[in-house]
Amino acid sequence: MTVLIDPPLWPRHGKIWGHMVSDASLEELHALAAAAGIPARAFDRDHYDVPEDLHPRLVELGAQLVDARELVRRLRASGLRVTGAQRR
Repeated sequence: MTVLIDPPLWPRHGKIWGHMVSDASLEELHALAAAAGIPARAFDRDHYDVPEDLHPRLVELGAQLVDARELVRRLRASGLRVTGAQRR
């Protein structure tokens, strides 16, 4: 499985959040998110924002924990990265 999560570092809404991406396909990413019960509204064009408390479950389901730099590097290499300019 090529779904990746980075360590939760971003505070928001009383929780600490990380990111979940796929370096292969959005279908794979959406499937793992659905299996973990992550709502579709957590998806932001190329990643899901995931709360710290879900990280153990995501790893159990097959997500690979990597540092933030590795996550971004592999997302860019996949061609699935949505740039800031594309978000506007």
